[in-house]
Amino acid sequence: MSNHHWRTWVLIIFVIFAAIFNLSQSDPDSHHFRKKILMKEKVRRMFYHAYDNYMKYAFPHDELKPLTKTFTDSLSELGNLRLEHLPQNYNGSALTLIESLSSLLILGNNTEFERGVSWLSENLSFDVDARVNLFECNIRVLGGLVSAHMLAIDSRNRFSQGTYKNELLILAEDLGRRLLPAFGTPTGLPYAWINLKYGVMANETTETSTSCSGSLILEMGALSRLTGDPQFEDAALRALRKLWSLRSSMNLLGTTVDVVSGKWIEYSSGIGAGVDSFYEYLVKAYILFGKEEYWRMFQSAYVAVQKYFRHGPWYHEADMRTGHATYWQLTSLQAFWPGLQVLVGDIAAANSSHREFVKVWERFGVLPERYLLDHQMLHPTEKYYPLRPELAESTFYLYQATKDPWYLEVGESITDSLNLYTKVDGGFASVRDVSTMVLEDHQHSFFLSETCKYLYLLYDDSFLVDQNYVFTTEGHPLPVLSAWQDRLPEVYTSANYTFIQRRASAMSLQICPAMTSSTSREVDEKHESACHICDTRRDHRCLTDEDCGVDATTCRRRSCSIAGFCGLWLYL
Repeated sequence: MSNHHWRTWVLIIFVIFAAIFNLSQSDPDSHHFRKKILMKEKVRRMFYHAYDNYMKYAFPHDELKPLTKTFTDSLSELGNLRLEHLPQNYNGSALTLIESLSSLLILGNNTEFERGVSWLSENLSFDVDARVNLFECNIRVLGGLVSAHMLAIDSRNRFSQGTYKNELLILAEDLGRRLLPAFGTPTGLPYAWINLKYGVMANETTETSTSCSGSLILEMGALSRLTGDPQFEDAALRALRKLWSLRSSMNLLGTTVDVVSGKWIEYSSGIGAGVDSFYEYLVKAYILFGKEEYWRMFQSAYVAVQKYFRHGPWYHEADMRTGHATYWQLTSLQAFWPGLQVLVGDIAAANSSHREFVKVWERFGVLPERYLLDHQMLHPTEKYYPLRPELAESTFYLYQATKDPWYLEVGESITDSLNLYTKVDGGFASVRDVSTMVLEDHQHSFFLSETCKYLYLLYDDSFLVDQNYVFTTEGHPLPVLSAWQDRLPEVYTSANYTFIQRRASAMSLQICPAMTSSTSREVDEKHESACHICDTRRDHRCLTDEDCGVDATTCRRRSCSIAGFCGLWLYL
């Protein structure tokens, strides 16, 4: 072939490939598909960099110290800010492995999941002299075991036939029984601390948080349903009911309370640390168990939050007794709130707050633990970022609800920041100071159970096909089962999703029950809002029916009364 002909064919081939490339670039669906594949693999590599280094340098201890490539037995330190009463002979409970099990399955690694389950079945024991935080132990260890058990017995996960004998459920039940003595108080509110071997210690502090008392129902309720022993769910429900009875006339709760007297210790409250998962578990318990009581609590609490905490897209803190603002600050834990709003259908409000959190992330490169809104500056002492998942979590929920590709870009920004600022040779390290990006020698277990998981699900949600899940506050998936339901619209438990054009899951179906005869457009309208409060008026009054949204219980549009209140108030 002459040089002329050779150059001609090269030019033709080049033109053809250029045309194909340009065509694919002009197709936004194709672009997003390629983006998802690339980002999925980037997140996968991120997870395994963290997981493999943990297994190499820290397992079977609790968590990895990535800078020194050593370990910490941190289960007894979680929530223990003063590091008091630390155990002498505690050598860890493989905390990060427990937290990683469901993530391994979501990433499709059945082999490593099965290997981890086998090791825990043969080696893990809770008969240890270790004082642990009830809340942290419940959401991380008990929740991790219960979730992994339910995934292990699911035939779709292809666990080797006959090799699993409910060992994780046996461990979970043993742990649950060791946590029960914490509830032995006059009020039913549990102690914040419990010794796994000896129960409540002498002279134990009687102070606990709203989250600790009000965020136990998912894990302990699931344990009761799986074992047939009601005492776990009964204890958690009694604590939740008692906590709710202590609310103010404005339906606000404080941050800390005395478990013996039932008196509030800290009256200032918000949607962040110490309170956040209380709101989260009311919604998710309703989805998981179908008990109307949870939804009624949430409706009242949610409207109170919107009325007394909300200021534009932000949520400040306020005194539960007066509703007057106390602290004007962003805390990183608040970033879970948009995800919760997606579950109840307030998509517009969720998007508004989420975008503000994204702006702060972009300003610093990560999300600082506390940012003073009134001074537009970092908190002088809480400048750290411990690899928290909440912004990734809300991004995942919003993308599931809207399919807006902008959220894929946010996820890419989060992933790139984590790799740029926190990835080290030995894993991923927390940021000690976001203004200097100086690192801290700690890789928290929730980085694998939540941060990596939500980022992965953002780009590959195939795990959610054909099954609704509720994710606990620690990111552990619990399947929504019809056998567990008191009474919940069939849309949450039925496998027939023909009334929705795309794949459905608990991430995309709001509490407002859809009618199977509805068109896709009508479903979207009915999912518009669950507890809408007019965004544009500071006095929260409505002007027209359009301000009032849709009632979550009946799916009927609410009307604006002559007095200027939406029909929702009739239900409170």
